Amino acid sequence: MNSAIRWPSEVPDDQVPLDVRSVTKRFRRRGRGQSQPGPGGRRRAYHTAVNSVSFRMRPQEIYGVIGANGSGKSTLIRVLSTLIIPDEGDVLIFGRDALHSPASVRPLLNRVSADPSFFRAMSALENLLFYGRAYGIAGPLVRQRSLDLLTRLGLEHEARQPMTELSRGQQQKVAVARAFLTAPRLMLLDEPTTGLDPRSKRTVQSFISDVRRDGVAILLTTHDMEEADQLCDRLAFLAGGRIVAEGTSEELRAHVAGSTTRKADDVDMEDVFMAFTGRSIEEDEEEPESREELQDDTA
Repeated sequence: MNSAIRWPSEVPDDQVPLDVRSVTKRFRRRGRGQSQPGPGGRRRAYHTAVNSVSFRMRPQEIYGVIGANGSGKSTLIRVLSTLIIPDEGDVLIFGRDALHSPASVRPLLNRVSADPSFFRAMSALENLLFYGRAYGIAGPLVRQRSLDLLTRLGLEHEARQPMTELSRGQQQKVAVARAFLTAPRLMLLDEPTTGLDPRSKRTVQSFISDVRRDGVAILLTTHDMEEADQLCDRLAFLAGGRIVAEGTSEELRAHVAGSTTRKADDVDMEDVFMAFTGRSIEEDEEEPESREELQDDTA
C-alpha cells in the first residue's frame, strides 16, 4: 500500500475527485441467441456490466479497482470518463455533475486505455504536439510539457522515432504522456501496464506514484494483484459488476485472516480475492460477453 498521503476526516464536496453513487450500466444482448436464462428459466435480454457501484475517492488518492476481464472495470471507466451514460446512478467529479454537465468535468480528467491509438507514421513527440494543440495548449507550452513527460517516462531518446518503430511498452508510455499533457486533476488508468515488459512496467508504475505528488488523484483498474498492492491507497474488488469488498490492503488482509487461523502478513491479495469472490482471478478471467454482442440503448 502507498501510505505517503494523510487525509483529513472531512473533505468538502468540491475537493472530492470522484464520488460514484449507485451506478448501474446494462447492455442489450444482440439477437435472441444471446440472451441467457434468468430467474424461473426466463430469457434475460440485458447484461448488467456495472451493478449499483458506489465509492468516494480522496484528494491525491490512488484508488484501485481489481477485477478479472469481464468484471465491469472498463465499462465503469467509460462511464466515469463520460463516454457512455449509465442507466442509473450519479457521478460527481470535484462536485460537478458528470452525467448532466459532462462538458464541465472533461477539462478536469483524462483517461488511458490498455489499447491506445496513435498516428503511427508520426513520431512520439509529433503525436504529443498534435494532441496538445487539439486540447488547446499553446505551442511552446505543449512542446515543453511533451518533452518533460517523455523524459520522465524514459523516452527522451525515442521521442523523434516513428510510433511504428516503438515497442508495445514504449507506445503505452506515450499514451500515458499524452493523457497527462492536459495536467488533469483526475486520471483514469484502465489497465495501463497490461502486456508491458517488466522494465516498462516499473517505469510506468514509478511515474504513477510520482504524479500523485503533483496533486493528481488516480483511479487505477487492474487484474495485477502485486501492482494494486504496491501502488494503491485503497482497493475495491469488482466481480460480476459489483464491488464485493473495499479497503486498504492491510484492512482486507486482516479481514480474511480474522476468519482463519492465519496471520494477516501470511495473506496475499490473491487470497483476499478468493475469499470475497469464491474464485481466483485466473478462474474469473473468462469474458461473459464480447463488446460486439452487446448494444448500448443509451447511445
